[in-house]
Amino acid sequence: MATRTITLELDAYEKLKAAKRGRESFSSVVRRCILPDGPKTGVALLDYLRARTAFLTEEELDAIEAIDRNDTPPVSPWEEEA
Repeated sequence: MATRTITLELDAYEKLKAAKRGRESFSSVVRRCILPDGPKTGVALLDYLRARTAFLTEEELDAIEAIDRNDTPPVSPWEEEA
């Protein structure tokens, strides 16, 4: 199989290395990546959403509502303590 040598900045290399599973090759990691086909536009997003039959299932909505009920806002470092 033909190969190519590429140069990566250190942060990109570390990110790629962290994505490896066991003894997986870098080529396999790259093949697993989902890369966008091109820039996404608002029109493309609207078309995608309109094509869906349902935005979320009832189970997904219930899970989101349960999480929301149990979610407490984070403590703001900008507020003074009482």
